[in-house]
Amino acid sequence: MSLLPEPVRRFAAWCGVILLVSGVGYVAVRLCAELRAAVTPVLLALLGSALLGPLYRRLVKAKVNPSIAAGLTCVAVVAVVGGAVYIVVAALIDTGDQIVTSLKTAATSLAQHFGAAGTSLGDLAGNSKELLAKFGGTAASNVISGVSVVAEVIAMAVLALLLVFFFLRDSERAAGALRSLAPSGTADLVEAMARRAFGAVEGFMRGTTLIAFIDAVCITVGLLVLRVPGAVGLGALVFVGAYIPYLGAFISGAVAVLVALADRGFVIALWALGVVLAVQVLEGHVLQPMIQSRTVQMHPAVVMLAITAGAAVAGILGMLLAVPLTAAFFGVIHELRSRYGVIDPPEGSQRRET
Repeated sequence: MSLLPEPVRRFAAWCGVILLVSGVGYVAVRLCAELRAAVTPVLLALLGSALLGPLYRRLVKAKVNPSIAAGLTCVAVVAVVGGAVYIVVAALIDTGDQIVTSLKTAATSLAQHFGAAGTSLGDLAGNSKELLAKFGGTAASNVISGVSVVAEVIAMAVLALLLVFFFLRDSERAAGALRSLAPSGTADLVEAMARRAFGAVEGFMRGTTLIAFIDAVCITVGLLVLRVPGAVGLGALVFVGAYIPYLGAFISGAVAVLVALADRGFVIALWALGVVLAVQVLEGHVLQPMIQSRTVQMHPAVVMLAITAGAAVAGILGMLLAVPLTAAFFGVIHELRSRYGVIDPPEGSQRRET
């Protein structure tokens, strides 16, 4: 190696580091995929703890016992999540037929203008119920497998709820536990990285939830004013889709515009498109800078790559978890840069020193 020039040796060293990190990351991802029944509840519990941490801390400040405060927070989790799921499901059930019919009509209209591509869209929309019926029949033919899947989902949800309780109640001990597990001389760094990563996740969850609620309310009101059928269900779809940045907003907005096109015509569809674009502009230029200004900012290309990778590993659940995990990763990187990064002095100070 001494015969090689210094730049070549540095390049070889960096290649070795990249290969080692990539290999470790690949093994970690594969292990998480294999152990998803245990890993998924932990990740969901961390997201839930990040979202509801402020409520727990307010209860503790109000002199409520930490265990009781954590229990009340878990009850709030069940009430809020259960109520949100009920509202979303009820809205989609009540307006699902209208939405499907409108999409089929829109696809037929598109088929008249775009030929084979639109025809395939119409066939897909028209046969959606038949596809769902076939899927249901296939699932019903294998009752044992279906019961095991349902039991696994329920077990994961219960485990995640219990973990939320313990994470909240023992949050004050988390720093001490990390410091005790950290190698000698790295306790401060490990604690700082953990705090920065959790802070990024906490900011992302709270900011995204608030932005999703505002987006859903604004689009629902706009669609109701335009008398678009299924406005409440479409608003619920917007709220759920907001947790998948960019892609969720694009899909939910496209569905709303297609429904407006089918039932209210081209002019109302343009107005619906204007409402969706106005809400997206409000989100991108006002809500995100104001609400998520203290969280880790990520480039849209990084977000899209993270969503794609999460979908490849764990489907829809991976898409939901990819962005907060990426935010945590960037939080750690920013902490390392703030500690070990070299910041060049301003040009003016250099001139004064000379």
